Amino acid sequence: MKANEGSPDRAVRVIAGIVLISLVFIGPQTPWGWIGLIPLVTGLVGWCPLYAALGFSTCGQR
Repeated sequence: MKANEGSPDRAVRVIAGIVLISLVFIGPQTPWGWIGLIPLVTGLVGWCPLYAALGFSTCGQR
């Protein structure tokens, strides 16, 4: 798996994932907050399967 997410993209995904997961414990306490695992994991790993399928990358030229 070649990384296809740049640093800003990864940071936004991790923050969004944490915010969504926090909805399970605080706020409306809805189980839909677990959907935040997807951006959290893809942000931590640096690879997005949807980006790979579409041939998209936010990584800079190396």
